Amino acid sequence: MARTNGLLILGVILVIVGLVALAIPEFTTRQTDQVAKLGPLNVQATHDTTHVIPPLLSGGVLVLGIVLVGVGVAQRR
Repeated sequence: MARTNGLLILGVILVIVGLVALAIPEFTTRQTDQVAKLGPLNVQATHDTTHVIPPLLSGGVLVLGIVLVGVGVAQRR
């Protein structure tokens, strides 16, 4: 019974992650690097990096989540 609950929870989490990844396929992160340090003076540069989540990966996670939810429900009966 505990394993079934684990499969259901994992499946629901994967479904949510897959849906969010399909809805928002790219996100941007910022990284600040220290370029130079001269005594009390710090020179920093900020870089924006865009990350893209492939739709095939998002769909695969969504399908895997749906399958796990189905297996969890089937084992519960």
